Amino acid sequence: MSPSRSFLLIGLIVLACVATIAVGLLVGAKTLSVATVFHVLVAPDGKIDSILVWTLRLPRSLTAAAGGAGLAVSGYLLQTLTRNPLADPGITGATAGAVAPIVCCFVFVPWLSPVYYPVIGLLGGLAASSVTFWVSRGGQGRPLQLALGGVSVSLFLGAITTYVLLLTGPQAASLLFWLSGGFQGRTWTHLMHMLPWTVTGVVGALVFRRVIGMFMLSDHAAAGMGLQLGLWKPVILILAIIPVAGITPIAGPVAFVGLAAPHIARLLRPGGTGWDIGLSAVIGALIVTFADVVGRSIAVPRELPVGIITALIGGPIFIYLVQRGRLNLSGAER
Repeated sequence: MSPSRSFLLIGLIVLACVATIAVGLLVGAKTLSVATVFHVLVAPDGKIDSILVWTLRLPRSLTAAAGGAGLAVSGYLLQTLTRNPLADPGITGATAGAVAPIVCCFVFVPWLSPVYYPVIGLLGGLAASSVTFWVSRGGQGRPLQLALGGVSVSLFLGAITTYVLLLTGPQAASLLFWLSGGFQGRTWTHLMHMLPWTVTGVVGALVFRRVIGMFMLSDHAAAGMGLQLGLWKPVILILAIIPVAGITPIAGPVAFVGLAAPHIARLLRPGGTGWDIGLSAVIGALIVTFADVVGRSIAVPRELPVGIITALIGGPIFIYLVQRGRLNLSGAER
């Protein structure tokens, strides 16, 4: 696909994401009309409708979009780094590695400020991913080895998280909802806390797009082109975990986005690694934003966690890709 067509495709998906955010401003426990939403956007008056739009719905939708973009790029980087179509923040153990220490801090060190949670999540995610990569021979083993290694690490850390939840008592309900993944009650403050981590991951991936493209080759070919594998592998791994570290404390673990979005992007065959990354980001943003709107409108006045909706969306898509033989890293059919 030519760069102009890739740019047009990204623009169309961005417009779809903006339209989904606009729909999200209308629906919820109280449905608003288009005229009302337009009025409070142009001239906020501090009344209930204005509070619904500016304080509750708009920051929530923007946080969902930023989270989806970050998770999609994280999945793309992990799949490229390991040359493994099954890699994503969940399967590589990165998500479980971020969740477990955050839950432990929430329960055992309640005085610790949540500001430190992303750093804790980053360290936990890096540690868990490193163990998974070690099990799968540096990420170069068969896809089954990576999957089994990631599942083993995730189950181990999940067991620790479950045990800690059993010790929490009344706090368990709120933690369980967070562990399902969701953006309920997220504000501008949450968005500002998440955004630097997401932007760092996405912009960093675009800046190093040529290096990332070399990782699609074999190690010998990449090294022959002058790539210092010992330097760049840890750099790209850290870059992949950074968005997860910033998103998980805010939204909890959101399933399938990091796995499905990069494959959908490759299926559209954009024109180069940079376009691959950009397309993955906007597709991830669209998936999570759509899932958030569905989750808070399908069972009003109750809400369904976004993680459940993304799993319901991503699962069938992933099964389709597997059945059609399109689960690869090149965008070409097998």
